[in-house]
Amino acid sequence: MTTDERALIRAAMQRLLEGIPLRSDGALTVVGLVAEAGSPVKRHHLTHKHTDLRDEFNARVRAKGFVPESETKLRAEKRDLEAKLEASENTRSDLQDQVEVLLRYNNALSIERDQLIKTIEGGLGGNITHIKRPRRT
Repeated sequence: MTTDERALIRAAMQRLLEGIPLRSDGALTVVGLVAEAGSPVKRHHLTHKHTDLRDEFNARVRAKGFVPESETKLRAEKRDLEAKLEASENTRSDLQDQVEVLLRYNNALSIERDQLIKTIEGGLGGNITHIKRPRRT
């Protein structure tokens, strides 16, 4: 079984380095390599049993110095989503500030209304006289 695992790992390594993953997202990591190798290969096989293959893979990734197109697309999508999230957070913050200002206005208007009601009720003794406007002819 060890020979089969090694063959699967080497084939997966080659596909990842060529940028044509079949079973993974194309990430050049040990987890990506295990996913690309398939179900018989487990992560602990690379970290404990086939450490030479793990080291070889990491060395080849560093030597190539490139990122597969699939990972580049995912990183670009992540940047776009982070920018949208930041814009949404800024909008939310602005709206929260507006809500606080409107609450202050509402409180001030409520206090003025109460004061006007007290003035009208107290100062006029409850008698309000309406003044009629002259009609235009």
